[in-house]
Amino acid sequence: MELLNVDLYTDGACSGNPGEGGWGCVLICKNKEKQLSGYEANTTNNRMELLAVIEGIKAIKKKCNLTIYTDSAYVHNAFTQGWIENWLQNGFKNAQKKPVANKELWLELLDLIANHNVNWVKVKGHTDNFYNNICDELATGEIKKHKTKN
Repeated sequence: MELLNVDLYTDGACSGNPGEGGWGCVLICKNKEKQLSGYEANTTNNRMELLAVIEGIKAIKKKCNLTIYTDSAYVHNAFTQGWIENWLQNGFKNAQKKPVANKELWLELLDLIANHNVNWVKVKGHTDNFYNNICDELATGEIKKHKTKN
């Protein structure tokens, strides 16, 4: 059985770091798009970048060829420059021998991507990438929406 090709565009945002945060993602499969977004009251930009990827993958119902587009060097480099493998070997300690931040999110992401054939693509943020811009609007929109409620 041939696997579907799915594109996942993601972005996270934070007003203050830490502060109020939002994440957004766009899933594209067979010319259909699904937009998702969420909010956390007290978070960091890196957590929001990770949550955008995690929540996007959770919305995928079956194994696929998944291309993840992110403007986050933090997320992209973890998978393309061997950071994850090093963290796993070192008990989730970074190069400075300190605990890796967001360990629970990294472990959840590792579990989620294990079900797919994943390709990571780094996009330049806040430029002319159409879907990255939509994700940014979704993420910052969540912060704005919740600011008016508080």
